[in-house]
Parts: sequence; structure tokens; C-alpha cells
Amino acid sequence: MNWIEVNVQVTHEAVEAVSDILVSVGAHGVAIEDPQLINDLRNSGTWELCDIPEQENTEVVTVSAYYADDEKLQERLAQIEDELNIIEERIGKFRFGNTRFRTVSEVDWANEWKQYFHVTHVGESLVIKPSWEEYEAKSGEHVIKIDPGMAFGTGTHHTTNMCMARLEKIMTKDAMVFDVGTGSGILAIAAALLGAKKVKAVDIDAVAVRVAKENIADNGLSQMIDVKEGDLLRGTEGKANIIIANIIADIIIMLLKDIPGKLEDDGIFLASGIISERRDDIEAAAQKVGMQVDHVDEKGGWVVMQMSKVK
Repeated sequence: MNWIEVNVQVTHEAVEAVSDILVSVGAHGVAIEDPQLINDLRNSGTWELCDIPEQENTEVVTVSAYYADDEKLQERLAQIEDELNIIEERIGKFRFGNTRFRTVSEVDWANEWKQYFHVTHVGESLVIKPSWEEYEAKSGEHVIKIDPGMAFGTGTHHTTNMCMARLEKIMTKDAMVFDVGTGSGILAIAAALLGAKKVKAVDIDAVAVRVAKENIADNGLSQMIDVKEGDLLRGTEGKANIIIANIIADIIIMLLKDIPGKLEDDGIFLASGIISERRDDIEAAAQKVGMQVDHVDEKGGWVVMQMSKVK
């Protein structure tokens, strides 16, 4: 499938309004390129930006959105232009130049970064093997064949990597596992290989569900892992011994209220995708719903939090 990238160059003040318009019209993703933010990060000393140069024109922010090239595309593009014109009539000129469009193929997105993704060892026994590389497994290793495509989850990011290592430590034989926001399916696959009896994986993104199913099939685990499109835990039934959520802090806080009711009494909740600065927020939200933090792993400014029900 081809996708249409829509670029709108705007003032800083208009970024939020323009982003809201692009999302409301049905964008499958929105990216904001803010040159001032890049400069601030370069000068902060807290983030290595490799060879990204100092940005000269900091007044122009580029907001990009992606739409499927289908029968609804022209209607969406017309609606975007109408909405932008309405805002401009109210607040005055905020755009730099015309709205720009370009076609991006899904194959391009899926292959552009492959040169940077190689075989990765995680924990004591997990090995992540890109589908396009060869690897001969050693005794006791669990090899995960993965092709993330357009879905999040190569296992190399700190959030996924730490979550897999923690999962290896807590997995019990024949556990029921729920994977919320499964992305590429990598955590669901890891859980199954580590001994889970059954894994129920959920993602709100249809593309992620498709990619996860393909990866699960490639690993021969389609009978053990059930993947559904759904919002948070709404795609699961029953209770789990382990619930995994590698998402972001705000979504985890939203999810926490449902965790006690979906977790067995001696179950474990693994929350990941959390920047270190939000650790206290997550812990406070957990306490409000009767959950306690038992263990925290931290790396590169990210944390994975292991929780259980307060007894």
C-alpha cells in the first residue's frame, strides 16, 4: 500500500491546532519537526544528536501526517485544506508556503533502517534475529525472528529490551500473559518462548496487528498467541498471570485502573515505555488502585516497573 505524506509548515503557535486537524481527519501518524527543539536538545548536553547540525531557521515548524492512498484520500485532503483556511480566517496567516504532498511506499518505511538492526542478545537466553539475517542458535537460547515493518518493536530500544529481560526473570511455566500495545509482537513472542501457556496480544493499530500476526506465524507460534485489534485491555478475556504494557506513561496511568481486575491475585504487571521523570507519577497512580511497585529497572533515561497487587 502507498501512503501520502502531508507536510504543513507553520508557526510555533499553530502547531497544536494543525496537528489536531490532521489527526481528526484520520492521520495514521503525525510527526512534528521543530528546529528550535533540536537546538535546545543539542545545547542541553542530555541527548547525543550525532551529526545533526545547528538549525538556522527556528521560526518554521513542519507538521507531517500520513494517510492511506485509498478512496477516501481526496476527501480527506480537501477537508484538511478547508480546516486550515478556517483557522487562517480566524487568527491570520500562520502557514509558510503551500501544503505539500508526497507518496511514500510502505516498503520504503519497512526497509530504510534495516542496515542498523542486527542480531541482538537480551538477558540470559533471548536472541532477537532480524528476518533478513542468519543466526545459528546455541543450546538454551530462544531465538525471536522479527520483522517490525511499520510497527514499533525491534527489541533494541531500552524500553523493549529491559521489558524482555525482566520478563525472562518473572516468567512461570504455563502462565497466561496479556500483551497490551503489542506492536511488532516481539514481547508476546518472547513470553511464549519463555514458557507462557497462552498469550493474548492487543493493539489499537490495525497495521500493528497485521505485522504482529505475521511475525508470530514466522516464529511458529500462531496457536499459542492470539492477536486482536482493541483498545488497551478490551481485546482480552479472563485474567492473566502476567500483563505487559510497553506504551507510554500517560497511557499506563489510564490502564492501571483496569489492571487489578484483569490480574490474578499473585500476578505481575510489567509497565514499560516510561521516561525516568514519570516514575513517581506511575507509582502514585498504582497506589491509588491497590498496586505496589516491587522492582524497577532503569537504563538510558527509561524505566521498567514490576508491580503486584497490595496484599
